[in-house]
Amino acid sequence: MIELPVISEEATRRKKPDWLRVKLPIGKEYAKVRKLVDEHKLHTICESGNCPNMGECWGAGTATFMILGNVCTRSCSFCAVATGRPPEYDTDEPRRVAEAIKLMGVKHAVLTSVNRDELKDKGAEIWYQTVVETKKLSPSTTIETLIPDVKSNWDALYRMIDGGQEVVSHNMETVGSLYRRVRPQAKYDRSLEQIKLTKEYGKRTKTGIMLGLGETKEEVFKAMDDLVAHGCDILTLGQYLQPTKMHIEVAEFIHPDIFAMYREEGLKRGLKYVESGPLVRSSYHAERHVNV
Repeated sequence: MIELPVISEEATRRKKPDWLRVKLPIGKEYAKVRKLVDEHKLHTICESGNCPNMGECWGAGTATFMILGNVCTRSCSFCAVATGRPPEYDTDEPRRVAEAIKLMGVKHAVLTSVNRDELKDKGAEIWYQTVVETKKLSPSTTIETLIPDVKSNWDALYRMIDGGQEVVSHNMETVGSLYRRVRPQAKYDRSLEQIKLTKEYGKRTKTGIMLGLGETKEEVFKAMDDLVAHGCDILTLGQYLQPTKMHIEVAEFIHPDIFAMYREEGLKRGLKYVESGPLVRSSYHAERHVNV
C-alpha cells in the first residue's frame, strides 16, 4: 500500500497543490457545444458548477443537466447550491431538457437535481418524464440519472428509475462517520439501501465519494465493502474543494498516487469500475459507465 504524506489543513488555505491545476477546455467538439449553449441560453450543471472536466466531457459528447430548480431543501455542508423552500416546479421542464439534449447532439446525458423533500413524490414524476421525453427525441442518447435521497419513499424511487435510463447514480458523498457533519439530513444506511433497491430493480448502479474531508483509509475501504455488499457497480472518488468560506473546510489534499491506490483497492474488493483522481467528479467519463 502506498503511504504518502498529506498536506495540512492550514496549507489548504494557502495554496492548492500542482495536481489540482485545470487545463483550459479546447477542441472542435467542445467549441461546437459551447456555441450552442451560448446561442440558445441552455443550462448545464457543467457550467454552473465550474466543473474542471467540462472541456473533456463536452468533447466526448457528455453533458450534465440539473432539473427541478436550483433551490434545495437540504443544507449539506459541502454544497454551494442555495438552500430554502423551492418555488413550484415547471411541468414543461422535461420537454425543454429533452429538446436541449437533442439540439446539443449529446451522446450521453447525465441528469441531476436538487432535493425536493417538500414534494410528496420527491420530484419523481418530473424525473420519469424527463427521461422518457429525452429517449423519445434522442433514442440513441444514453442517460445516467444522478438522483437524490428519497427518504425511504421507495415508490418514488421506482418511478424515478423507470424511464429507461441506462445508469442510476446516488452519491454517498462521504464515509459513515462524517455524515452528521457533511450530510446532516441524510443517513448512511438509508443511502446504501437506496442503492441496493435500485440494483434489485435491474439497474446499473453508481455512487460518488469526496475525499479530503477527514476520512481515514480504513473508512474508505469499509465504504467500498458496504457498497459492494449493497450492489453498487461503479464508484467515483474525487478531491473535495471548499466552494466558499461558509462551507466545511478541506481537511487534506489527497495525493494522486493515493487515488490510484484506492482505484486498485476498489476493483479488488469487487466494484466493477472505479474512477479515482483529484479532479474526478460524478459525471467524469460517465459515457464509459454505461456498459461496464
